[in-house]
Amino acid sequence: MSHMNHIVSIITPTYNSEKFIKQTIESIISQSYKNWELIVVDDASFDSTVAIVEEFIVNHSNIKLLQNDKNEGAAISRNNGIEAAQGDYIAFLDADDLWKSDKLEKQIEFIKSNNADVCFCSYDLMSEEGTLLNETVTALTKLSYKKFLKCNYIGNLTGIYHAKSLGKIYAPDLRKRQDWLMWLEAVKRSNKPALGMEESLAIYRVRKHSISSNKLNLVKYNFLVYRKGLGFSLIKSIYCFTVFLFEYFFIKPKQTVTSKEK
Repeated sequence: MSHMNHIVSIITPTYNSEKFIKQTIESIISQSYKNWELIVVDDASFDSTVAIVEEFIVNHSNIKLLQNDKNEGAAISRNNGIEAAQGDYIAFLDADDLWKSDKLEKQIEFIKSNNADVCFCSYDLMSEEGTLLNETVTALTKLSYKKFLKCNYIGNLTGIYHAKSLGKIYAPDLRKRQDWLMWLEAVKRSNKPALGMEESLAIYRVRKHSISSNKLNLVKYNFLVYRKGLGFSLIKSIYCFTVFLFEYFFIKPKQTVTSKEK
């Protein structure tokens, strides 16, 4: 398969992820697309995360482990991984999420045939315990920068960007929502819309105490994306934030398709 000669660098930040990291790495190893490197960046875990990753490294030379000296947070961990990445493409998978086995193969093929710089896909939701919730967040097929400013429409575990054409894009050091800012920058650099695949190729674990499960917190951090992350004026930030609230509560929920049959 000709498109397999492109290396995909996968960045996985970890922090005390012993409950989930094994399953996450196994979902990468079982990819039908084999030309990848996995860079795990451990953020000073004090559980057995590092030991679990080291067990995989013994048999897989394309898995690398970087360790932060002290707890730095997700943005700096991701950036350390991006800095070390050697791939033509850069993708992300957090230490508690999963990929379906044909995820990379289908996405790289799609990127090549559509000449895309940024690609994302739909994803399923599962509970913290790993039970599928029979819900899928459906990707928009085309995402312009203007539309993307209104709401974060790219699930970080599904996104891939073409580092060879866009250059490496680092996450700004905001405590939360830095993935949205990173993908915004990718779409801006590309001068083309991000392309979404309607097929679900990944599984997102809904954690009970995660930022996205706390709506009020989420809303606060989204204001900071405009004001701090993008450096908009107060007036423009308030305007964008108002548009975001409408999009988030009235437009985006239509993305989630519930199916009881699966």
